[in-house]
Amino acid sequence: MTGPYTLPDLPYDPAALEPHLSARIMELHHDKHHAAYVKGANTTLEKLHDMRGKNDFAELSMLERNLAFHVSGHVLHSLFWTNLSPDGGGEPDGPLGDLIDETFGGYRGFRQQMTEAASGIQGSGWALASWEPLAGRLVVQQVHDHQGQHGQGTVPILAIDAWEHAYYLQYENRKAEYFESIWEIVNWDDVAQRLATARDA
Repeated sequence: MTGPYTLPDLPYDPAALEPHLSARIMELHHDKHHAAYVKGANTTLEKLHDMRGKNDFAELSMLERNLAFHVSGHVLHSLFWTNLSPDGGGEPDGPLGDLIDETFGGYRGFRQQMTEAASGIQGSGWALASWEPLAGRLVVQQVHDHQGQHGQGTVPILAIDAWEHAYYLQYENRKAEYFESIWEIVNWDDVAQRLATARDA
């Protein structure tokens, strides 16, 4: 069996994103919630390994759902941390800015669609800006939980976490304020690099 998933370090101090995201939220979100997805993925992999060894596939469907949930949670949180920066904010330029202009009519339209996607999620989930390689375009997606309702083959380049654990301790039920604050700390250099990598793949 290959090695386990590991929790990446935050690329900045937990307090670095204040006042937009508090140190306490960042600590809980990373050290507890993200860590739980990593642990869940590794535990599920161990169970799948044992199941194959016994040639007993009775729990296969449940374990595959669990693996998709936990691995997707791990992937999206790992993306979320690098999508944010204490030096973030502003508007994207270069090829990313050009693509946003071409697809959404400008940064304002893109930001509004992403914010609406995040705000309109029923229950828990994410808003993603993703590269869709088949048509060669940028798409905005609502993702239920961590892995539902997204286009197969799309590559996420910007993620906004809309789960309550991402904001409630600080913003309570003022979810709109949280989404507005996120735009002040988006790391456009990271998003642009992810777009370039996805386009070259």
